[in-house]
Amino acid sequence: MSTLKKKILKHLQEEVYCHLGISPVHGIGVFAIRDIPKGVNPMRTWSDAKEVKFTHKELQSVPQSVKKELRIFCYYDKESMEVPAVGMHTLNMAVYLNHSKKPSVKYRKNGQLVTLRAIQSGEELMLDYDISFGEKHIFN
Repeated sequence: MSTLKKKILKHLQEEVYCHLGISPVHGIGVFAIRDIPKGVNPMRTWSDAKEVKFTHKELQSVPQSVKKELRIFCYYDKESMEVPAVGMHTLNMAVYLNHSKKPSVKYRKNGQLVTLRAIQSGEELMLDYDISFGEKHIFN
């Protein structure tokens, strides 16, 4: 077996924990497809998840329909928006994490997700947006 095949097989055996599904909380959510231990990154990826920061002024020429997608799938605040360096056609499962004041995952200072407790297969992974992004979020 090639080195690449061995690496992929190990990834499939040890690092694939989640899939997207319909959330009872809101729209689409991230769900455990098997038990996830405490203290692991449940969405570890090999892709470079770098983002490029744009001011809102720099994005003025972007079509409104695209801006709507950016607001849904990108992190932003009053001054700027962070757009994935790989563009908008690559999936980042973490953008589908729904908000909860009783989160099961959090972002570390290095930007990596980590489970706060063991998560059972079938359970939706939840993130406290207020703690992770430093702002108060209000949902209707």
